[in-house]
Amino acid sequence: METIFSTSSVHPRDRFDYWHSLACKKIVGHDSVPENRQTFQAEIKAANFGNLDLVEFSNSPMQVSHTLAHVERTRSDTVFLCYQLSGSVLIVQNAREVNLDVGSLMLLEPVLPYDARFSRDSKTLLIKVPRRELRARIGGNRELIGRRVTAERADDDLALSVAAKLPSLAGRTASITEEMVGNHMLDLIGLSIARTIGSATVRVSNAKALLLGQIRSVVEARLTDSELDGQKVADIVGISVRYANALLAEQDTSLHRLILSRRLSRCRFALEEPNQVPRTIAEIAQGWGFSDMTHFGRCFRAAFGVSPREYRKAAAQSRRGNRL
Repeated sequence: METIFSTSSVHPRDRFDYWHSLACKKIVGHDSVPENRQTFQAEIKAANFGNLDLVEFSNSPMQVSHTLAHVERTRSDTVFLCYQLSGSVLIVQNAREVNLDVGSLMLLEPVLPYDARFSRDSKTLLIKVPRRELRARIGGNRELIGRRVTAERADDDLALSVAAKLPSLAGRTASITEEMVGNHMLDLIGLSIARTIGSATVRVSNAKALLLGQIRSVVEARLTDSELDGQKVADIVGISVRYANALLAEQDTSLHRLILSRRLSRCRFALEEPNQVPRTIAEIAQGWGFSDMTHFGRCFRAAFGVSPREYRKAAAQSRRGNRL
């Protein structure tokens, strides 16, 4: 990740004000009060990872307030996943108080006010996620805001481990890999967030969030099965096709469209990947569950505007251009 600010290069009297100005731009608008302005230290690193924006920031103890006035000037197209790397931060939002300690994560809603108090040696990874991406996995349930995810369960530990790894991978892996890893991370984190509502107190909306995550996971795991269809997915999840489609309709999709879009996305990745050049287009398409090449070509063009052959040729030209 690229260091975009460090107080080590700024005169002590200007450090906090300089940091606050930049943090409002790179993180989110807020008011803040440091424990000690004269000894304040902070650093901000940033990177892109697929369609995610990563911001890693460390700072001396301080209090932060994201008020209604700030909310009015905050973009609504992203939500925040906060993962604590060291120290701790006490966050109050949605009538909940969360002590985010090392190795834990929570969903923070930037279009709602919140207060935070950072401890000494605090370091936080903020993952800015397109709102539509998280909504597709857990819906828009406000009850999931301010729920702490910890590594107590093995599957939650896996989700948190992947999230923690993102900064070290940023800029070191192919764009295709970043997109795939980012999608899988959101799948895992989405399920973990949805599970923070205990099963004994699950409301209808929370149960829907869990089912949406399960539907996506089943689809993703079985894309290579050419016989995979909506009925199979619904049977594995344990619900009816009609109910599954009703859930997915809230994300403007359906079982059929979800399966098709994920298969097309996998094929697109393969057509971009130089290691896949020896494979024919038909082999790639069949590998991801397409049995009718005419149907595949038609669907690919509808989704990406060009034929699979044209897409692969353009990807090859782009790679050659990048090497020059």
